Amino acid sequence: MGLPSPQYDVDLLAPDGRPVEVGEQGQIVVRTDKRHPIGLFRGYYRNETLTNEAHHDGIYYTGDLAWKDEDGYFWFVGRADDVIKSSGYRIGPFEVESALMTHPAVVECAITGVPDEIRGQVVKATVILSNEYKDKAGEALVKTLQEHVKQVTAPYKYPRIIEFVDELPKTISGKIRRVAIREKDGSNPTKE
Repeated sequence: MGLPSPQYDVDLLAPDGRPVEVGEQGQIVVRTDKRHPIGLFRGYYRNETLTNEAHHDGIYYTGDLAWKDEDGYFWFVGRADDVIKSSGYRIGPFEVESALMTHPAVVECAITGVPDEIRGQVVKATVILSNEYKDKAGEALVKTLQEHVKQVTAPYKYPRIIEFVDELPKTISGKIRRVAIREKDGSNPTKE
């Protein structure tokens, strides 16, 4: 993502409200107690509950998770309600999607969490294959993609479930609707 603009008071906060340490994941917030930044929305239309969740105590909670490096650069992890909680790990879908997208078999993908009795959730990849790999969809390709993700990112982040599809559900503007995938899989699409 980069460095925050100096005209805004931006920080990363842990769930308990304390500023996070370098390398630690937190929610991106904008402090609004001294002044309300130009262009920052003031609330959700006709939804006081969501407005109060996002704006309280002089802070705007963006719903985006990131971590900060030693130079102050922010690195995007994902939306707070998209983050997968598996065996005590918090896994951002963006990193796993990025890892999968480096494999030539993958044209597009979406990462979601699927309920699991032991781990809480497991990582699931919903994948559109390139034309060259469509006839190779099967267990061997699943294993290949899983091993690929383990090599590109931390091994615990690999998708334990991979589903091959012809298309992903999208909004009118082209954004992937992870909530539709979670609903199809029986996951709770609301904030966890």
